[in-house]
Amino acid sequence: MLLKRITAAALSLALAVCAAGCGSAEKKEKKDGLSIVCTIFPEYDWVREILGDKAADADITCLINGSTDLHSYQPTAEDIMKISSCDLLIYVGGESDTWVGDALKTADNKDMRTISLLDSVGSSAKEEELKEGMQPEEEEEGGEEEEAEYDEHVWLSVRNAEAVCGRISHELSELDPDNSAAYQENLNAYTEKLQALDEDLRSLADGAQQKTLIFGDRFPFRYFVDDYGLDYYAAFAGCSAESEASFETITFLAGKADEFGVDTIYTIENSDGRIAQSVIDNTKSKDQKISVLDSMQSVSQDRIDAGETYLTIMKSNYDVLKKDLG
Repeated sequence: MLLKRITAAALSLALAVCAAGCGSAEKKEKKDGLSIVCTIFPEYDWVREILGDKAADADITCLINGSTDLHSYQPTAEDIMKISSCDLLIYVGGESDTWVGDALKTADNKDMRTISLLDSVGSSAKEEELKEGMQPEEEEEGGEEEEAEYDEHVWLSVRNAEAVCGRISHELSELDPDNSAAYQENLNAYTEKLQALDEDLRSLADGAQQKTLIFGDRFPFRYFVDDYGLDYYAAFAGCSAESEASFETITFLAGKADEFGVDTIYTIENSDGRIAQSVIDNTKSKDQKISVLDSMQSVSQDRIDAGETYLTIMKSNYDVLKKDLG
């Protein structure tokens, strides 16, 4: 799938430029603390929470923090160079960042520690699901049948977040044992916040009159709905490369909206809302509203600078659902 995989040529070029530049380029001044590279925003924010006051001394990089999301991201030569010398690399570990393996082969720091989100959640990882009514992806000509792929959006489960934060605390303590007690204390405080949010979400779902979500979009929230006993129908799977929904998909979702009497059709962030509106236009009442749930796949630097965190975004999702589910 083109959206999921970086081209071999693009990665080879980045690695070649990196190899040519590492020996001659003047190195930037490095902070005294740890050097940590995160591929996506949730990882980045969790690291800051666990480091606490020590975050000011660390060099923390979030690679994907613009309009590009995990599924279409391709590392630059500068990104590869950052990874090459970092102390800790945190990545998702799914089909979208298989490039990490090649990047690690060329890394200068052979003592680098790594964290894969999918590995960190262990048996909680779920295979990607093609649910009834979803638009199937076009098969590439001559392509062999693909192995089962895992849903990469593990961070949208607050419980998974707790597990990953525990792993981050462990690795930071191994790298910086003098501050391990502080990292454990920060982990304990942050875990309490995660557990409080989890309880709020559980109470909301348990008391909801409407327990089925209709998405006119990709659906990255499978871990989330499974945690709270919610059901869903969507135009595309979470990692789908498709962007145009067929009439059959649109009318199927519209029929489900009618069947369950939903008054909201959902999209994820950065959606133009066209598919959601088409679903609404094909329902009987044609009066549903469109709501956005943020999957944190492309949190901009401006939002980070404005103080957005994993918790604030998940609480915003809670607020949206509280209004919609009743």
